[in-house]
Amino acid sequence: MRTTRSSRQQLIAGDGPLAKVPPVAAFALVIGLFLLAVLVRGVLGGVLLCVLAAAVGAMLAATWRALTPPARTGRVLILGALIAIAISMFVAS
Repeated sequence: MRTTRSSRQQLIAGDGPLAKVPPVAAFALVIGLFLLAVLVRGVLGGVLLCVLAAAVGAMLAATWRALTPPARTGRVLILGALIAIAISMFVAS
């Protein structure tokens, strides 16, 4: 049986600083920062992606125990892709 999740429901249970942030708002912020970095390009774009990668890495470290192995794998792949894109921006500039 498949259950649906409310857009306001927490992704992971807890009472940390991000507990009250709606998942849609977090997603929009990440997409916005990524698009800004890609549009700006160069060193500034690379720095913005490094900031985003640091935030993703910190959240991954904080939620590691609560994640399933497939979720961990997906997040590590996303973190690796962010780092690779940031490095390519630094190299291209």
